[in-house]
Amino acid sequence: MSNPISNYLGVHAAALPLREQRMQLIASNLSNADTPNFKAKDLDFQAALEQAAAKAAPLRSTSEQHMTLLNASPRIFERDGVQPSLDGNTVDADTERAAYGRAALEYRASLSFIESKVRTMLTAITGQ
Repeated sequence: MSNPISNYLGVHAAALPLREQRMQLIASNLSNADTPNFKAKDLDFQAALEQAAAKAAPLRSTSEQHMTLLNASPRIFERDGVQPSLDGNTVDADTERAAYGRAALEYRASLSFIESKVRTMLTAITGQ
């Protein structure tokens, strides 16, 4: 059964932790920019969000095998390198900084939306 608060906050309740996880992956890429043979990683955000939305939806199954996809973790994949590197590292610092900036902006947008919904709820409760 889905949570009424999650229903009220919509997709942003599921998106916020996924956005945080993606930012952590990008930060890890940046911190390992000089590590030999390190492969840049990223999160398939759209697939992870669809998976989180499917988890929240009330479903009936006729077999336990039907629910195996819903219990999987978000898909993390290795991002291809932009420039070849002699040490096998696929991290491009400029690409990672741009991705982190965009991810931070998206995180803040989801946080602002949730903050607005909570503020609306508090106004309705207190009547002020």
